[in-house]
Parts: sequence; structure tokens; C-alpha cells
Amino acid sequence: MVTFVSRRLASGVVMLVAISFLTYTLLFFSGTNIARNILGDLATEEQIALKEAELGLDQPLFARFFGWAGSAITGDLGRSWFGSETVAQALTNRLPVTLTLMIVSIVLVAIVATLLGMAAAVKRGWIDRTVQVAAVIGDAIPGFVLAIILVSIFAIQLGWFPAISSIGPGVGADAWIASMTLPVIAIVINYVTSSAQQIRSAVLKQLERDYVRTLRSRGIGEREILFKHVLRSAAPAGLTVLSLQFVGLLGGVVILEQIFALPGMGALAVNATTIGDIPIVMGVVLYTVVIVIIVNLVVDIVNGWLNPKVRVS
Repeated sequence: MVTFVSRRLASGVVMLVAISFLTYTLLFFSGTNIARNILGDLATEEQIALKEAELGLDQPLFARFFGWAGSAITGDLGRSWFGSETVAQALTNRLPVTLTLMIVSIVLVAIVATLLGMAAAVKRGWIDRTVQVAAVIGDAIPGFVLAIILVSIFAIQLGWFPAISSIGPGVGADAWIASMTLPVIAIVINYVTSSAQQIRSAVLKQLERDYVRTLRSRGIGEREILFKHVLRSAAPAGLTVLSLQFVGLLGGVVILEQIFALPGMGALAVNATTIGDIPIVMGVVLYTVVIVIIVNLVVDIVNGWLNPKVRVS
């Protein structure tokens, strides 16, 4: 298991370096006149040249990237070019909002999808047909459309939830729950049906295996077979789907945070990219890749624990 985890960590580090360099290269060639954006239209050419030298914009690509990477390794991600706060402060203030939204949503998706998928595979009939039809509908409707519908009905017409987030410094749990409810519901509706469909297929395959017939011939109860043996064997397929959805959700929350005015990393990334705040953009990219690496590592470890063949694949 140690070798297995070491290989996954090494591949994660390679991915982190590659994505960081690619992002930095794209920002380098973006052509944005950052110094003029900071100083304004009235700045002279001399002032712009001085500002570019101060920010290191006059240096070649590799010198700038390795300078940033060297500081990042020590934990210093720099300071926003358009504000007074450091990158670490900006990300730390917004990361809890994004992580809360994603973790709560994916946990609910996992629980509901597992129950629906198992019920569809075991009971079949109308439950199975409903899950399959809902999976098609869920895939066809984009998450932001669901979000707009939920806001129109439950925030604007009924007034049950705030249309705009009330999350801020020092707010209580009530504000968090009220602001997170509609975004979480939008994500769960959008993701749960396709996950349930995948879990249903995995459970069906396991129910047709010889070991299930052997367990039944020994008089073992259906509930024990289902939850102790079938679910464990079908879990890797479900975990893989959920991990892919979690990674895809990192992009989806950017739109949801804009719709619900949530002060998360998605909104921060959009604003920073628009004005060319490279330290903030690189910080968001770095944190996002690290989250993806951690999620994939946890899924790989759980899959390796459930299925030892994965460790040598």
C-alpha cells in the first residue's frame, strides 16, 4: 500500500507542476496590459515601465515562473496586485464557502445515489424506470438552469431562501444554511440521477455473479449479501463516478457562486482573471489542483482497500 500511495503522490506532484507551468505560460502570453490596468489610463509610459519592473513583468517567462514556484514551495504565494491582502488571505477567506458547498453536495449525492441505485437494481419495476428517465433528464438540464429555476421559485416568489448570499465575516450557522440550501439542491438534483444510474449498473453486475448465488445457496440473508458483499464490490465504480463529479464540480461552482453571489473561490477566480491579477489566479489554480490530487488520492486508497487488484494495476 505504501508503494501504491507513493506512486499516486508522485503522479500528483507531476500534475501540479505541469498545470502550474501551463497556466503561468497562458497568463504570460495573454497580452493583458496589467501595469496600465493597475495605474489607470492617465499613467505615463515611465510609470508603467517602473510598475512592470516592480512586478517582474519585464522578466522572461522561465525566470518569472521559477521565481513564483520557488516562493510557492515555501508557502509564500505573493500578494494581490490589485488589493492589499495576500493571496493566502484571499484564498483562506473564500475556501470555506467553496469547500462547504462541494463537500455537503457530494456527500448528499453519494448517499441519495447509493440508495436510489441499489433500490433500482434490487426492486426493478417503476423505481428502475424512474431512475433511468430521471438520469436522462438530469444530464440534459444544465446546473445553472436548475439554479435559476430554484431562485425564481423558492427565493423570489416564495421568499423561503435568500436570492443573494448573506455569508460574510462573523455570520452564524443560520446564514450559512440559508445561503447554501438552494445551491446544494441544484447540485444534488443535477448529479444524483447519473450517479444512481452508474451505481445501479454496478450493483446489477454484481448480483449476476456466481459468488452471490453461492452465498444465497448457503442460506445467507439478502440484506447481508447486498450490504456486506455486493455493495463493497460495486463501490469502486460508484467512487470513481463521484470523484469525477467532484472534479467537474470545481468548474460548476464558478457559475453557481456567480448566480447566488456566494463569496467563494469561483467568484474570486473570475474577478482575478478579468483584471489580470496573476498571483490570485495562480493561487486559485494551485489550491484547486491540490484539492483534486487529495480527492483522487483518497478515492484510489479506498479503491485499493476495497479491491487489492487496483494496487498493482
